[in-house]
Amino acid sequence: MENKKRIMSGMRPTGKLHLGHYFGVLKNWVNLQDEFESYFFIADWHALTTKYNQTDDLRQNIEDVLLDWLASGIDPDKSTIYLQSWVKETAALHIYLSMITPQNWVERDPTLKDLAKIMKDKQENMSNLSYGLFGYPVLMTADILTFNTHFVPVGIDQVAHVELSRDIARRFNNIYKTDYFIEPQPKLTQIPLLKGLDGNKMGKSFNNDIKISDSDEITEKKVKTAITDRNRIRKDDKGNPDNCEVVFEYWKIFGRDDEVSEISTACKNASIGCAECKKRLAQKINATLAPLREKRNELLKDKGLCHQILTEGSKKAGIKAKEVLDGVVEVVKMYK
Repeated sequence: MENKKRIMSGMRPTGKLHLGHYFGVLKNWVNLQDEFESYFFIADWHALTTKYNQTDDLRQNIEDVLLDWLASGIDPDKSTIYLQSWVKETAALHIYLSMITPQNWVERDPTLKDLAKIMKDKQENMSNLSYGLFGYPVLMTADILTFNTHFVPVGIDQVAHVELSRDIARRFNNIYKTDYFIEPQPKLTQIPLLKGLDGNKMGKSFNNDIKISDSDEITEKKVKTAITDRNRIRKDDKGNPDNCEVVFEYWKIFGRDDEVSEISTACKNASIGCAECKKRLAQKINATLAPLREKRNELLKDKGLCHQILTEGSKKAGIKAKEVLDGVVEVVKMYK
């Protein structure tokens, strides 16, 4: 463990996860946990930045996220899995980092810019932003630096977040004339763009997703709603797989090369209709997810499992976090 580089990443507890999470994040984490000393956390503090008044489902959402992680192959024997709010050192580090971070660095964060645009479009006042939401980029940096992390696995659209963390780490080192903090590097992942069933970004709030934990029947019903080649009106019309922006793209992910080729040819010569194509696709999706769903159902039988894993993982994470925080206190020359 000591010879391995450290990585960390996390997710907000939004409830049961969908295929976008699985193919875009979880499969990558599963592979990385064998190569790196891995810390994966459920970001319950971050959830409060936008939903501080919607916490009724928070506990269940935390357990649903964890169950999907475990079912997907995140292994508590290989990775440290913890709950953000149970590692108090992160909050303390956040205070130290907030003292040295210029306000304009936070304001330039792309997520805050996007939020400002949304609020402007809705004619809402930016003054309604909470202090916690405005400062979340610094808390995110604290998450990363809590373990003096070497790498953060991200997609290309998240590189700016890691760059801010690098800037803050570098500023800390410069102010206190030290090389204490490692400047974390983004570890780019080739995330396949898995669109929602309606062709838009997949998301729970858009009601266009397929969840890891969905039943076979629900999956089949959802796949039936997926858009296909909009120019193909009748079954005997010849289709164009390149215009089938959802169903055929799913085939590329779930089907073998020979199956994808077969579907492409059948679509082009109209020997298969869209309804049959989607039926067969649903079967492929269900076959792929069957082991995950079976494992998740087994895990559900142990009512105390989630609490146990988070307790043990948070305790383990806290040991490393305290080590890093103690070093910060020493570097800053706080009274002890």
